[in-house]
Amino acid sequence: MKIEQIYTGCLAQGAYYIESEGEAVVIDPLREISSYLEKANHDNAKIKYVFETHFHADFVSGHVDLAKVTGASIVFGPTAHPDFPAHVATDGEKFTVGKLTIELLHTPGHTMESSCYLLRDEHGVEKALFSGDTLFIGDVGRPDLAQKAASMTQDDLAGMLFDSLRTKVMILPDDVVVYPAHGAGSACGKNMSKETTDLLGNQKKFNYALRANMTRAEFVKEVTDGLVAPPQYFPLNVMLNKKGYDSIDEVLTRGQHALSPAAFELAANETGALLLDTRDPQVFAQGFIPNSINIGIDGSFAPWVGTMIPDIKQQILIIAEMGREKEVVTRLARVGYDYCIGYLEGGFDSWKNAGMEVDSIKSISVDELSELVNHDPTIHIIDARKESEYISEHIKNAENAPLDFINESAKKIDPNKTYYVHCAGGYRSMIFASTLRARGYNNLIDIKGGFKSIKEHGGFDLTDYVCPTTLL
Repeated sequence: MKIEQIYTGCLAQGAYYIESEGEAVVIDPLREISSYLEKANHDNAKIKYVFETHFHADFVSGHVDLAKVTGASIVFGPTAHPDFPAHVATDGEKFTVGKLTIELLHTPGHTMESSCYLLRDEHGVEKALFSGDTLFIGDVGRPDLAQKAASMTQDDLAGMLFDSLRTKVMILPDDVVVYPAHGAGSACGKNMSKETTDLLGNQKKFNYALRANMTRAEFVKEVTDGLVAPPQYFPLNVMLNKKGYDSIDEVLTRGQHALSPAAFELAANETGALLLDTRDPQVFAQGFIPNSINIGIDGSFAPWVGTMIPDIKQQILIIAEMGREKEVVTRLARVGYDYCIGYLEGGFDSWKNAGMEVDSIKSISVDELSELVNHDPTIHIIDARKESEYISEHIKNAENAPLDFINESAKKIDPNKTYYVHCAGGYRSMIFASTLRARGYNNLIDIKGGFKSIKEHGGFDLTDYVCPTTLL
């Protein structure tokens, strides 16, 4: 028996490959399926099933392409209604994979079709629970994403999740290993651990939502407390996962279209495509194509693309480090952004060398900020972190303008005033500054290193620390 977790840090997402006696299954695969095919080929195994724990909101699954290539059956839990061939299983239905048995446990609450998969070995011993978004390490799935589809309130769904956990999950043996769909950094929960697996017994002891003496009302209150609106792309990804999508090969071919600086400029003018610069934030700050926005590839790229670009059908032109263009197109496709129409051949240097117009954003060190504050304590400092991070600890007199809600945050900015912008480490502040600069806000100055460097500096007046463990 082989169980392999394939964890993708950018999405904080865990997919699973399980093999026994020449038969294999994949649980919650990513859009690019080559790694699963390679694993099966290495094991001389046939992929028999693609198990989906639910219709994912935060990424586009590879279930459709993987089933087409391998002939595997796609399996969903009860109440799922996909627009493509799939097996909608019944609660408790069992599937054989080599010498293993995998049982579907219907666990509604996160979504109505949400299900876990319980693996038993050849002796019938319960070994592992692939818990999807029903149970995370340290948390449970948020119950507010499927309200419209279920015609229920988040409290109703939270109550269902309470029942699912206590009647299907918590009754399992303590030595069952929990393999969740996400870890820390995902917007699908609010208190997830950095650990990506754990024993169920430990979760019964330490997961706040699994307290043995917890009432249903207490569960509903604690699970829903601190929830903020999910990213706008979530329901659009759900529809792609439910209805199907273009082949990843088509998307990669369309996106890897090299354009000279002149052709790139023409394409931008003719299509109205969004100019997405994926270079390092500080490299971007020194020079970029006017009206381009920066979302660095070496960070939580895909989720921030989904947060900042509301229309997944938006045409996109890429400025990337040379040799990383395919990676950018692939990671865009993971969250349903399939309409990349090309990239700048030769990267930003080719644009600059062609004599094209260049813009820049001023970026200062924390030492420079300290001098400015000492000279004038009334300067305008913008904290672009999430509200929960801001509440936890911030510079006194700094104003919170979360990047997550850029349109609302922009209303706090006076275009005629100068603002100094920071986030936690410098990644989000450049997204914030570049996005608003493209909208005509020219007086935003980035603070290198973000709040981490501000705190390490020790020369700023900060609020008292508050533990943010129950907030998104």
